[in-house]
Formats: sequence, C-alpha cells, structure tokens
Amino acid sequence: MMISTTSAKDLLLTVLIVAMVGVAARPMGLYAQNESSQEVPTQLDPPAPGISGGDIFRDLLQHNDMRSAELKQYSAIRTYEVTNTRGKLYARQIVQLDYRAPDTKMFMTTLEEGSGLVRHMVFKRLIESETETAAGKEQHDSSITPANYSFELLGEQQVGPYYCFVIQATPKRQDKYLFEGTIWIDVRDVAIAKIAGHPAKKPSFWIERADFIRQYQKIGQFWLPLKDETVVHVRLNGIKILTIDHGEYAVNQGTPDKQAVQRSSETTEWSSSVPPTDVRNQKESDQERY
Repeated sequence: MMISTTSAKDLLLTVLIVAMVGVAARPMGLYAQNESSQEVPTQLDPPAPGISGGDIFRDLLQHNDMRSAELKQYSAIRTYEVTNTRGKLYARQIVQLDYRAPDTKMFMTTLEEGSGLVRHMVFKRLIESETETAAGKEQHDSSITPANYSFELLGEQQVGPYYCFVIQATPKRQDKYLFEGTIWIDVRDVAIAKIAGHPAKKPSFWIERADFIRQYQKIGQFWLPLKDETVVHVRLNGIKILTIDHGEYAVNQGTPDKQAVQRSSETTEWSSSVPPTDVRNQKESDQERY
C-alpha cells in the first residue's frame, strides 16, 4: 500500500467537494484574483547529468514499496478547516486518525465547530473517501506513476529542510482525478516532499480555478503528510480555502521496530500563506456562514 505518495485522488477530491459546497450555498460574493500558489520559482540548480524524471519515479516507487512494508501502524491528529481569504472560519473539525497495515484507517472526532453543512459535505465526505480508498474500494486509477503521467526533470532545489529533484508532472489523459503540476522529491531518501498543482480537467463549470499544495514531513524513516492547502475559486461565491494540518504522529508504537513519537511542531516549519482564522458565533445559520 502506498501510504502517502502515489495517489492524488484525495487532493483532487478536496477540490471537487469544496466547490460543490460553495455552489450549494450560493450567496453572492466578490470574486478575487490571486497568483497561483504552486508556480515553481525560476531559480533551480541544474539536474544531475544522465538522469531523467522517469528514472527518478521508478526509483521512487521501489523506495515506497520498501517503506510501506515497514509501516505497521501510526496515529495522528488532523485539523480540518474551511476559511475565506479574509480569515473567516466557516468550520473546523479535529480528528484522531489510526492506521493499521495493510488497509485500515479509523477516524474519531474530538472537536467540531462551525457550519454543519460544511462539516457534513466537506469533512465527512473527505474522511469517508479516504477510508474507502485505504480499503481498496475506490477503483479509479489516480496513482502518481508513469502509467498516468509523463515526468520531466526540471532541476534541483532546496525546499524547506529538504534538497529535492524538481519534476514537472503532465497527465496522459484529461481526467478530473489526475493533476498537472510539480513534484519535489527528496534526493537522499527518494521520497515526495511536496506536490503542487491543479486538476487536469476542469471539475465543474462553477470552478474558475483550483490549486492545491501538499507538504510532507519525515518521521523516522517514513514520509507522512504535514499540511494540505486547497484554494478553490467558485463562480459567484469567491474563494474558499481548505486546510488540513497533520500532526502529533506516533509511528509503529508497540511493534518490534517501534519508532519514537514525533510531533509536527518538532519538525522544521514550512511557511504557509493561509491567514489567521476567526471563529464566529456557532448560532449563525449555515447559509449565512457560508
């Protein structure tokens, strides 16, 4: 099982769901333009000679298989939030995730606040989809592999604490569950450190634009999600931002190859463009809040 690096379905599903909720609520809003958050900076170190993007990804898949075989279980705390560009918080949900190899993910909510509509239509559906995907119930092939993408090595670059290959991923078909964008692969571990892009196919007439960024962190020998940020421009409804923070990982606890607990706050921080949020009175109606 590819725990964190070979499927983009959860990222692109976020785009679809956030847009769907925005259209369902449909209050009039100001459409705002902003620059794409996933454009690759122009300053790149030249790539090593004699290596291609396809070569790197074949090596990546082998390393993923080895890491997946060693990952027996982990737990983590996730915080889901939907905001707008002014920092208004529509909804928040905090859950504990427990993963057991090879295909079980269990979620337990520890806090929820804000719009019930957003929590039901966004957070609940994302969790349900992730549970089904982990169990192999999702048959759509959205894996980040040479079967679905062409990979071009653009160069090398320092990204946060990791020195990475920078690879352009181009989908081989127009599919709303595939993406076009950039992947940063840690040179030393051959593991994905960051993904940024947008859907290969426009998901809906109501979506003007949709961009996502996922950042990873290294915990022990494993690479697990650190932060997701999805920015969706919805017609008539402005911009909605969904963030998912992943933290307080405990990996392989109680197993023979026990790994130490490491919290996200103990890792090197990544920068975030999401403004601070403000929680409004929960007695407001869902329609008014969204």
